[in-house]
This record gives sequence, structure tokens and C-alpha cells, in this order.
Amino acid sequence: MLTATVIDHGGSVTVHLGPLVGDDEEGEEGTEAGEIEEGPSPIVPELKELAWTSGAFVVFALVMRYLLYPKLRKGMDARHQSIRDDHAGADAARAAARAEVSDYEREVAVVKAEAAARVDAARQTLEGERRTQLAASNAKLAEARAAAAEQDEAARVAVRDQVQAAVADVVGRAVELATGRRPSAEMVDRSVTDAMSTGAGVGR
Repeated sequence: MLTATVIDHGGSVTVHLGPLVGDDEEGEEGTEAGEIEEGPSPIVPELKELAWTSGAFVVFALVMRYLLYPKLRKGMDARHQSIRDDHAGADAARAAARAEVSDYEREVAVVKAEAAARVDAARQTLEGERRTQLAASNAKLAEARAAAAEQDEAARVAVRDQVQAAVADVVGRAVELATGRRPSAEMVDRSVTDAMSTGAGVGR
């Protein structure tokens, strides 16, 4: 047993701790009288600990084998099947998309061919109409030229008759003045006609 001794040194206090005299003697006697008892080993487990540990492991293994593992395996199989279904659906969607693209391209090609055919038909129609209108215009122009030529010829004939009559009158008057008698109209007309025909042939 410990005891405390307080000594006052003029304002300072000193405390001494120490065992009682009887305690030292009793401790020595107790140590000499008996042996030190050995406690449990911290390394080697006890049998009940081994039994409880083995039992818990066996129970956990049985729970894992017959309860948790089937659910886990079922979930993994379901997930694998879901992934396979997703891949199959993706492949089907991809194939459907490719088929739709092919159909669209085919329809576009058909539409382009139809448009080109319609454009060619319209071009041919316009070309035919243009040729028809051009032929009609040429025919009208030819008719107009023929009419103008006829009118020109008629005007030329009318002018020539008038000129011939005037020339015949002048020639007859001149002959009458020169000879004192008027020549016949038939002879004057024939002479003027011959002279005008000769002049026209020379001019051509």
C-alpha cells in the first residue's frame, strides 16, 4: 500500500510516495509462497471458438450456395439475356434503317428518272412547238413576200403602162410636129414597146 509524506521547507512542500513497511513484507512472502498462474494463449484459439467459426462458415457457405448464388446467377443470366436482346434489337434496327435508306435511295432514283423524262418530254414538246411556230412564221413571211412581189409587179406594170402611154403620146406628138401628120397609134405603141423592152433587157 502506498503512503504520502508531506514536508514543509519554509514555503515549499515536498511529497514522498512509498509503500508501507508491512506491504513489502507481505508482497515478498506471497511471491515466494505461490507460483505465477499462466493465462490463455493469445495465438492458439479455443475449441469453442473453432466450433463457432466453423459453424458460421458452413452456414454462410450453405446460404451462399442455395440462396444467394442462385439469385445472383439468375440476375446475371437475366442481365446477359437482356444485353443479348438489346444487341439483337440494335442489329434489327440497324438492318431496318439500312433497308429504309436503300428504299429511299431507290425512290429518289425513280423520282429523278421520272423528272428527267418529264424534262426531256417538255423539251421535245417545246422544240416541236417552236418548229411549228417557225414554220408558220416562215409560211406567213413567204406569203407576205409573194403578196409584196405581186403588188410590186402590179405597180410596176401600172407604172410601165402609164409611162408607155405618156411616151407614145410624146412620140406621136413629136412625129406629128416633124412630119406634119400624126402617125397611127398602133405603130407608135409598137415602137415604144420595142424600145422599152430593149432598154429593159439592157438594164438587166
